[in-house]
Amino acid sequence: MILGIETSCDETAAALVTRDGEIRASVVSSQAELHARYGGVVPEVASRRHLELVTPVIREALADAGATLDDVDRIAVTQGPGLIGALLVGLSAAKAIAWSRHLSLVAVDHLDGHVASLYLEPDPLEPPFLCLLASGGHTLLLDVRSHMEREVLGTTLDDAAGEAFDKGARLLGLGYPGGRAIDLLAREGDSEAYDFPVARVPGLDFSFSGLKTALLYAVRELDEAELEARRDDLAASYQRAIVRALVSRVRAAAAQAGREQIAIVGGVAANSELRAALPEAVAAPLSLCTDNAAMIASAARWTEPIPYPRYLSLDAYSSR
Repeated sequence: MILGIETSCDETAAALVTRDGEIRASVVSSQAELHARYGGVVPEVASRRHLELVTPVIREALADAGATLDDVDRIAVTQGPGLIGALLVGLSAAKAIAWSRHLSLVAVDHLDGHVASLYLEPDPLEPPFLCLLASGGHTLLLDVRSHMEREVLGTTLDDAAGEAFDKGARLLGLGYPGGRAIDLLAREGDSEAYDFPVARVPGLDFSFSGLKTALLYAVRELDEAELEARRDDLAASYQRAIVRALVSRVRAAAAQAGREQIAIVGGVAANSELRAALPEAVAAPLSLCTDNAAMIASAARWTEPIPYPRYLSLDAYSSR
């Protein structure tokens, strides 16, 4: 089995996955409540919490799988991108386990992990396909040609889609994480109440900064009582604008790349309106949309391992 470890942001995760893609265990400890008081992730707080949780989470994953480290023949860990301090906690834990057991180590790119969430049992998706990867830190359109080969067709010029959700939720006085809060509130609102703009930029790229500014101005025009009365309409209209931007680019990219299969992954792939607006798309299971270690172990099935002990000098990276 492959032991996967993920600590790129505010989830401490460990998973056991077989070489065939069966998830034997997947444990995720979220820090959402810890960071909610700040309205977003505080890197130093996240790093310290990972230090407290990484060993218990790994032990729980092994227990859930009915396994021990003797059953593990490879360690997989997120190398980046992400919060550098958080990444170093997972990377250090992975190095220590691999070195102590004389095992090989696989350094996984977090974005490859999200795509690899689609390759897990019981319903693995086989390339080629067009993939929308939308999360708090990234919004990418990928032409996935094989398990090892992908091309970026479009990206965001400013805020990622998940970041736009979080910032919009903050403007509306909602909780963190913002995507989930807006999704729930939007179900009670009128998505046609406000005509928020969708930026049109060249090619297949995205831009959400103008949309965020439009929401800011709309909120400023309302007094406290009016905002309370219109909050659900604002959330619904704002969400509709983000989803409209994502869907239009996805379909354009699929046509340009000549792909019939479409997939969506990342935290934003859990959004109910996005899933409804792309009924033809294969979406990662909800449990694998947010950061998890099963996707990291899955990616390790196609990533070249670093033999013992060459990985001891391996470093994390915060961005590509």
